[in-house]
Order: sequence, then structure tokens, then C-alpha cells
Amino acid sequence: MNKKNLGNKLYLKAKKIIPGGVQLLSKKPELFLPGHWPSYYIKAKGSVIIGLDKKKYYDFTNCSVGMCPLGYSNDFVNKQIIKTIKLGNISTLNSVKEYDCAKKMIKLHPWFDMARFTKSGGEAMSVAVRIARSYTKKEKILFCGYHGWHDWYISANIGDKKNLNSHLLPGTSTLGVPSFLKNTSIPFEFNNTKDFIKKFNKDKKKLAAVILEPTRANLPKNDFLKTITSFCKKNDVPLIYDEITVGWRVSTGGFHKKLKYKPDLAVFSKATSNGYALGAILGKKKIMDKAQDSFISSAYWTENVGFQAAISMMDYFIKKKVHKILIKKGKVIKKIWSTLAKKHNINISITGLDPLPTFNFNYKNKDEIMTYFTQEMLKKNFLANGNCFIMISHTDKMINLYKKNFDLIFFKINDILKNNSNFKKYLKGKVKSAKFRNPV
Repeated sequence: MNKKNLGNKLYLKAKKIIPGGVQLLSKKPELFLPGHWPSYYIKAKGSVIIGLDKKKYYDFTNCSVGMCPLGYSNDFVNKQIIKTIKLGNISTLNSVKEYDCAKKMIKLHPWFDMARFTKSGGEAMSVAVRIARSYTKKEKILFCGYHGWHDWYISANIGDKKNLNSHLLPGTSTLGVPSFLKNTSIPFEFNNTKDFIKKFNKDKKKLAAVILEPTRANLPKNDFLKTITSFCKKNDVPLIYDEITVGWRVSTGGFHKKLKYKPDLAVFSKATSNGYALGAILGKKKIMDKAQDSFISSAYWTENVGFQAAISMMDYFIKKKVHKILIKKGKVIKKIWSTLAKKHNINISITGLDPLPTFNFNYKNKDEIMTYFTQEMLKKNFLANGNCFIMISHTDKMINLYKKNFDLIFFKINDILKNNSNFKKYLKGKVKSAKFRNPV
């Protein structure tokens, strides 16, 4: 372990001047290795990160929550970005790249007519909700999955603090969310057609939109999507797919391109621009036009870099068929996990799409074991936990090295399990936080 622990020292300082210490909860060190996570970087290239300690780390985690399928600081994208910056990132006039980006995205999704842009996924989802409410003149949202931090979504927990438990946000506080938003957003269970029908029929005269992640870990059942699409079409309720996490990773354009049933609107961010800020809402003209009747506007939505990054990313995806590479490498990672778990007699479950694989330990003290795994992999210069969001910059050589060290650590885990299973005894710090919320 790094005795200097420069990253943790800076994190403790940051917590004094930045509420929570970070801007993104997914980057809190407590979620990985409390007190020992490197926390900060000075350089990121491909799948390699240089920390404050000048050490080189191989990133096999959620890889900045899946924002960079091409790897960090991709040369092809950066070359175009540098040109764009030199030409001027923003001005009184609108950038032609805004039009170019919209045109290219619509070409990849010919069932959509129009596009609007933001700078983040959460913003984009809120814009989509605003547009849907403007179109229907109704207020209630029926949703499934994780959709960000904004009031419209978090308000679901006002009705019942457990409403978001199965939507990635267990125990999420509604502090700061207006109480009058109670029962304006109602969750339904993924792949539970009966649950959807029951809740849709209860509020169908008040529904502004139905929103879902078409997948996160599990594939949607055909009757599930068929029913949702049919009910929405019959009642003229916009169907919105949240592609912020899964978008681009299984096809050039989004997961819903692989599906029979298409949405009325689709929302993208993260991988859309390979680490540069951009969110996108694509949709049918009759609905999207209502964006003009509402007040939806922001100065930095017009800057050039995000548009160019998305254009370059799309060009690269089309030319290199990137999604196929991501799928192939993800299958290799899953195979490593399953083979070595079997070899060392360790009970794990493997879930997620091939480009977004996840594994979990199936033990009562699973968080202790995962913390130990992360700790020991860090000693080998790997940033690693139960997630591995694939980047094409994960080279075969790097994956083989990951496999070698994974094997060694799983041997150690098996040894501890056979003896006393007291993993806390082997930890240099506290156990990682188990929840996707502000850890304390």
C-alpha cells in the first residue's frame, strides 16, 4: 500500500471545502477502499491512470462510470477537439457543429426526427421529462430504473422511502425535494408486466410519460416491452428510453436499436462523447416540438467541444465497430471471473451485459471480501472492484496481467474463507460503503 497516501490526504482536505469531497458520488473513495484509495489523478491515458503518488494504475473498475468506451484521452477524439478549441469554443453565433451532431445522431436513429443537447445525463433526463409534460399537459411519471438526481426522480421516495431501493438508490434521502411532488413519480418493477399494467391503469389519465432503462443488468422480456409500447401508444403517453449508461455499448447508437419496440424519445450521455460533456435527447417531432413551448435553455449547452467529441466518437464507432470490440473483451473478463472463481471454489454471481460486467461475492460478509479484493489488487497497481466497464484500451496484455493477479488474490481469498472468514483482520482500513448514496 502507498505509505504516503497522498490521494487520501488531499481527499481529507477537499472534504473541508467541497461538500462530500467530490462532485460524483460514484467517485467517493469510501465506495472502494476507505482511507487508502488513490482518489486523485494527474494523468489518464487509455486504461492507465497516474496518481498523485506518480504511480501507474490499471483501471478495471467502472472506468469513470462508463464514460470512455474508447479509453481515456483518445488520440482520435483529442485531435479533433484541439482543432475545435483553436477555432473558438463558443461565440455569440451558434456552432455549426451543433447541427452536424444532431444530423449525425438522427441518421443513426431514423425513427427520430429531432435532437436537443445538454451537458449531462441528469440534465438530459430532466429535459425529456419537461418536454413530455409539455406535450401531454399532464404531470405524473411512471418509471423503471435509475435516472439521476433531479427532483422529479428522487421525489419517488417521498411516497415511500423504499421506492428507489430496487432502482440503484437504496436509502436515498429526499431532503431538499419539495414535499408537494409526492406521488408525481411512481416506480414499477423491471420485467414485471403485471406491475406495469396495474400502475399504468391507475394513473393513465394523469401520465405525462413512461420512462425506463431498456436494460441495466438483465435483458427485457419481449412481452414486457410489447405491453409497455402498446399501452403508451394507445393512450398517447410518450415512452422514453434512458440510454445514458447502456447506450453505444452493444450497438452503434444504443441498446434500443437491437429491440423490436422503439421509444418516442431516447436519452443519451456518458459514452456518447467519450469523456467530454454532452447529453442528448432524441425524439419524434410532434413531441420534441413542445420544447419550444416550454422554457428549456442554457448557455453552456452551446459550446463546441461536446458536439465535436460526440461527432468524433460516432465516426470512430462506425469505422471501427467499437461495440463489437467491447462485447468481445467483456466476454473475456467474464470468463476470467467464472474460471478463477471455480478454480478457487469461491461463490460469486456474474451479471450485466458483456461490455458492462459485474460480479459479487455470495457471502454474508461480501462487502468485507470485496474491500479486501480491492486492497490486494491495488498492491498490484490495479484499480479493481466488482465492476469492469470495458474500454477498447483494455489491451490483451493488460487483461492477461489482470487475470494473473486476479488468480493470486482469489487464492488468498479462498485461504481466508477456509480458515476463519474474518476479512476485517486483513484490512488496512474500514470496509467499503455498501450503498450508492452519500457514504459517511
